[in-house]
Amino acid sequence: MYKRYLFSTALLLLLSGQALAFHCPLDMKKIDQALAENPQLDAEQLAMVKQLRSEGEALHNAGKHQESVDTLGKAMAILQIQ
Repeated sequence: MYKRYLFSTALLLLLSGQALAFHCPLDMKKIDQALAENPQLDAEQLAMVKQLRSEGEALHNAGKHQESVDTLGKAMAILQIQ
């Protein structure tokens, strides 16, 4: 019983990490699409979105998916993307 519980927990953790990993590229795509539409942002906001987008991609590539999702979420908030 203990082994079954341990295996289930490990599997759940593995799958949740993969779910976050797949979420990052979708967020980056949404940000890129919004930027291509020339959003009504001032220069400071635009620079911040681009910086957050870049940081989010770097975090994703480093395997830090929760940090990537959080960072990309900040860029999406500025762009008012849900």
